Amino acid sequence: MATRNVNIWRSIDWLTIILYFVLVTFGWLSICGATYDFGEPDFLRFGTHTGKQLIWVGCALVLSLILLNIEKKYYEMLAYPIYIAFILLLSVTIFVAPDINGSHSWLVLGPIRIQPAEFSKFATALCLARLLSTYGFSMEKRSDIVKMIAVVILPMLLIVLQNETGSALVYLSFFLVLYREGMTGSLLAIGVCAVLYFVIGIGQAGNYFEQIPVCVGEFIVFLLIPLFTSLMIAVYGHRISRAWSIVGINLGGTLLAWLFARYVVPFDICVVQLVLCLCTALYLLYVYVLERMTPYLLITLFVLGSLGFYYSCNILVDKLQPHQQMRIMVLLGLKDDPSGVGYNINQSKIAIGSGGLWGKGFLNGTQTKLNYVPEQHTDFIFCTIGEEQGFMGCAFILLLYAFFIIRIIILAERQGNDKFTRVYGYSLACILTFHVFVNVGMVIGLAPVIGIPLPFFSYGGSSLWGFTILLSILLRLDAERDSRFR
Repeated sequence: MATRNVNIWRSIDWLTIILYFVLVTFGWLSICGATYDFGEPDFLRFGTHTGKQLIWVGCALVLSLILLNIEKKYYEMLAYPIYIAFILLLSVTIFVAPDINGSHSWLVLGPIRIQPAEFSKFATALCLARLLSTYGFSMEKRSDIVKMIAVVILPMLLIVLQNETGSALVYLSFFLVLYREGMTGSLLAIGVCAVLYFVIGIGQAGNYFEQIPVCVGEFIVFLLIPLFTSLMIAVYGHRISRAWSIVGINLGGTLLAWLFARYVVPFDICVVQLVLCLCTALYLLYVYVLERMTPYLLITLFVLGSLGFYYSCNILVDKLQPHQQMRIMVLLGLKDDPSGVGYNINQSKIAIGSGGLWGKGFLNGTQTKLNYVPEQHTDFIFCTIGEEQGFMGCAFILLLYAFFIIRIIILAERQGNDKFTRVYGYSLACILTFHVFVNVGMVIGLAPVIGIPLPFFSYGGSSLWGFTILLSILLRLDAERDSRFR
């Protein structure tokens, strides 16, 4: 056993470990800058945020040492049980977790608060890697695709029920892993369509045409559905003439309804558009039955799914809290609320802009020190970097993240035929990329404020431990890539 441990340590990718320590160190320094008060002589004591973060870091290192000494075969063997255990934990959390700022996602264990959603990421990554590496698994089998999607969607739904939507959205990054393993690009196209339906439909829901009582958002969405449907028919159904016919019928029917409503009797022409979309779905279903071409059945489901998704979005938005609805409107540029839900973003941009090129210097920020930026040591930690280290500091940190993620991708790609490690490595890379892009995006006003931490920088043990677990498992898997260690 001792010899094996020595060999494993020799095989560990030390460059990745060095990058990890650099990120954690800069993260701790940023927390120092975000929580330091002018004139505070003892801000490093263990009772402060900086002191507590040191404790979290120490615990993370101990946890990492334990995980690095667990052989790969145990991760493969226990992947499913670990996933099931965390699914049960997420389910229990919904009912036993206290209400903290409207969220039921934190388990309070004495003085410690743990967020299971942060730890279920590595469980999902292990389960997905185990499933995709199973003998006989194929992206061509519908049953395997359903299993694959269910593994990702199930924890998402449980986290949404905890009213922690931001953490749930992180799990969408797992679908990027599936494309690396051969999933068709049609799902990506469907995702783009869904985003357009949401942005346009919800964004323009309160706007109506002057001449007729027609909602602008609904009208545009019902125009996009037949257009996207025709494009799919041309690409997957290989019938360009049929695609043009569907476009012509839907646009022609919409135009006639518009003229009738404009010059004869005003009415909501979206009803006509809805009927045309349903007729299109029935026609495609008829073609499928007649010609037995599977793409037409899938396109039919796309049409019906598009309608269902649009109406479900309306219902979902109506059930959101007022501040959540306002966040969506602010993000879409439909409303301006600098003193309300837009306050965080506004102050964050002021703090980053005040740093200039080189920043004000370590512990010399004013916007963050005077608490103008709420949650500056957690979700908005990046604005502290911008104020104290300026543009050059922000660029350095982002380049450091890029180098770190690229290194993880390299580790994943060098696994050869070891699909388990490759899928797990890409899962970690995609999760990190999502966190960095969304967190930085929301701090500078390019993404909604969904409350996800900046990896290794944001204050708190759950996030730090979660990412440390993810990385430690990958390092151990990679260390065993040579057959002599198996």
